[in-house]
Amino acid sequence: MDFVSPVLDIASRFCNCIGNRADHLRRLPQNLKSLRTEREKLENVYKDVTERVEREENLEKKKRTNVVGGWIQRVEAMEKEVKELLERCDEENQKKCFGTCCPRNCRASYKLAKMVPEKMDAVAELQSEGSNFQEVAVPLPSPHVIERPLEEKPVVGLDSPFQEVWKWLQDEQVLSIGIYGMGGVGKTTLLKKINNKFLQSSIKAFDIVIWVVVSRPTNLERVQETILDRLDIPDDRWKGRAEERKAEEIRRVLKTKKFVLLLDDIWEPLDLLRVGIPPLGDGNESKIVFTTRSADVCGGMAAQKSIKVECLEEKEALSLFQTKVGEDTLNSHPDIPKLAKMVAKECKGLPLALIVIARAMASAKTPEEWERNLQKLGLYPKDVAGTENDLFSVLAFSYDSLPDEAAKSCFLYCSLFPEDYKIPSEHLIQLWIGEGFLDEYDDLQEARNQGGKIIQMLKHACLLEVGTSSFSPKGEYLKMHDVIRDMALWLACEKGKKKNKFVVKDGVGLISAQEVQKWKDTQRIAVWNNTNIEELREPPRFPNTETVIVRMTRFTFPSSLFINMSVIRVLDFSNNKTLKLLAPEIGNLATLQYLNLSGTMINYLPIELKNLKKLRFLMLDWLPLFGPLPNQMVSSLSSLQLFSMKSISTMFPADEIMLVEELEQLEHINDISIRLTSIQSIQRLFESHKLRRSTTFLQLARCSGVNQVQLVSPSCIKELVLERCDELEEVKMIHFEKQVVPSKFPNPQCCFNHLLSVCINACKKFLNLNWLIHAPKLQYLSITRSEIIEKVIEDERSEGSEIESNLSVFSRLICLAVFNLPKLESIYEHPLPFPSLRRIIVQDCPRLKKLPFDSSICMSKKLENIIGRQEWWDGLEWNDQTLMHNLTPYFRPL
Repeated sequence: MDFVSPVLDIASRFCNCIGNRADHLRRLPQNLKSLRTEREKLENVYKDVTERVEREENLEKKKRTNVVGGWIQRVEAMEKEVKELLERCDEENQKKCFGTCCPRNCRASYKLAKMVPEKMDAVAELQSEGSNFQEVAVPLPSPHVIERPLEEKPVVGLDSPFQEVWKWLQDEQVLSIGIYGMGGVGKTTLLKKINNKFLQSSIKAFDIVIWVVVSRPTNLERVQETILDRLDIPDDRWKGRAEERKAEEIRRVLKTKKFVLLLDDIWEPLDLLRVGIPPLGDGNESKIVFTTRSADVCGGMAAQKSIKVECLEEKEALSLFQTKVGEDTLNSHPDIPKLAKMVAKECKGLPLALIVIARAMASAKTPEEWERNLQKLGLYPKDVAGTENDLFSVLAFSYDSLPDEAAKSCFLYCSLFPEDYKIPSEHLIQLWIGEGFLDEYDDLQEARNQGGKIIQMLKHACLLEVGTSSFSPKGEYLKMHDVIRDMALWLACEKGKKKNKFVVKDGVGLISAQEVQKWKDTQRIAVWNNTNIEELREPPRFPNTETVIVRMTRFTFPSSLFINMSVIRVLDFSNNKTLKLLAPEIGNLATLQYLNLSGTMINYLPIELKNLKKLRFLMLDWLPLFGPLPNQMVSSLSSLQLFSMKSISTMFPADEIMLVEELEQLEHINDISIRLTSIQSIQRLFESHKLRRSTTFLQLARCSGVNQVQLVSPSCIKELVLERCDELEEVKMIHFEKQVVPSKFPNPQCCFNHLLSVCINACKKFLNLNWLIHAPKLQYLSITRSEIIEKVIEDERSEGSEIESNLSVFSRLICLAVFNLPKLESIYEHPLPFPSLRRIIVQDCPRLKKLPFDSSICMSKKLENIIGRQEWWDGLEWNDQTLMHNLTPYFRPL
């Protein structure tokens, strides 16, 4: 009987084995069904992940993470394996014994049956992994070189210096290269050409090429931050840190790279170690190339090689000049090409001078005009000592070509602003008027119009550059090329003979009291940006000073400042947080015409200010600590034309009413910007024809009891701000003292022809905005924090023809911003062209699913970006998929 137990044990194991295999075969159909289900789920997850990856790679220029990339490869491999397994199972299923459900090849079927649940688990694991990806792509690292646009193509006359510098860049022994020459000769153009050469795919000698504009005065922090941004160093490692910490971060990264550092427009030797640049020559073969106007800087920077960029040869200069003058002018008379050659020769091959003067001559179509201008150009000495004078004597030709002294004075005035400063055009014109440059125009608006013409004149003469901002209806700004600015200062100081006639200090730190004493003959003083003046022991003397601009400084204003200013016309102390008190002696400035105290910490004005009988401009904007104005002070300013008091601290209703009544007493008032908070002061303002005609900026804030604003049409208001007026429900228009029936679409004759900007913030009951269709010049519209607004402009079919007839609706709109409007569903029901729109910003408007654009929005070439949250953009609905694809490149996620 001893042999029975082993036999029974073997039999038991055999039965269990047979049972397990039979169980696998029995569950195979259900497992195949489950596998197909899990496979389908994985395919859906795969599609979601790959669509996210493609969207972020194509539209946001990101790169998929290694984890996601590996997962995608494993899914694709798994798909092939599962497909093959299912096909084998189907084949095996077709081979069952005739008349039975038993497989012919039990061993093969068992293997397949065993593989199915294993694959099913693997598929489920991949599916779970893909569903939990928080991040599928990361930003691409910055390219090793960023292309710099060249204004002149092809570049004329720089082949020789370019070849020389490029040869040095390939020489392992040459680590630092200086490029020098006079202003406007083409140094920056040459540096850009060198930068762009590294774009060629065959050139991979360096890890990164870094471009930094240094400019004047040298700002070490700005240089460091430009490099830190270029190196993609996270902000939290350097933002707000000390100079030494920033230098450490730069050094830490650059020590691991072979780099080329291109420094443009250096005016004094730059301490590279303080910046964070590791010493050159430690075996990494990195290079530094810089441009400067001074050969001495090349020595101070220890340049191993330096090259002077010379002016163009006569043939090259003539080619550039003819290109800028244009064939139409050159062909207008047979003598003009010869005269053009003579004018080009007078420019001495300086590219900037050739360009500026050629553009000034482009409209001269007769030989007589060319001969007159050539004679003017020849009046300047040909061999003035010093490169700056050589440059200025040529560039001054454009200045001398200006038609009158007013235009020339306006141009020279622009040199008071710092380099690269964006000068608001409207503010500049106000300063010009305050200085008396436009005194021939008694009417303020006429003077402004003439100021606008002068700006256009200077722009066309290439003496000013004009830019625009998308965020403000007064967003046009002006800039001066630094060479043109230097030339203007040289001219303002009588070609350098009176050095201190114009004094401009920008970010220079501490100015000594001794230097201030030298300003007694100065005509205009401008002190900017973190500049301070040493404490003055004696009262400063400014007997000849007409202009004092002190902005954004740490200057402590002494009480004796106003004692010796007998001819002062302009005082601009705006944005000085250290200015808290204004000395009573300011009342002695009998000639003062312009006073700007905006953005200071002043809390009251001395009563002596009422003595300023010639004051024409008074700006008191953004004064957080300001209290009521002295009684009868404003009404005593008998020459006042512009009064501005925006966003000051809240005044009492009685003080507001007093201010409104005093403004009405002013005979010459023409421009009022004011913030009102009480219904009594609002009513008083609207009841006065003079005040309605003069108010250009109106801010109604926290106006309790005001449920309706009635504006007389045509209105002169340019900017309207409605803020925290909890009971305000609508704006109505009154035409020539007769109330218009307040329909959703008021009388088209009642147009807000001057209205440029509307901002509505936190007005809880304000719902009807249809009156905006009668603001044909509206440029900026901002609506924020409303719980009830559903549509910006409501499309009522019964009145829709009025909108359809008003084809100019939103045609001038530059920026549209909507924030925190939870019920907003529509800006306008039907598509609009928006030919002027540059920017639209949408935040926290979850129901806004459609944008009111038609297909022409992309054809205007004005659109810059659409800003919003990614989930909002992804959820937008489009009637035209082509429009979606065309607009997608403009989207910028918040």
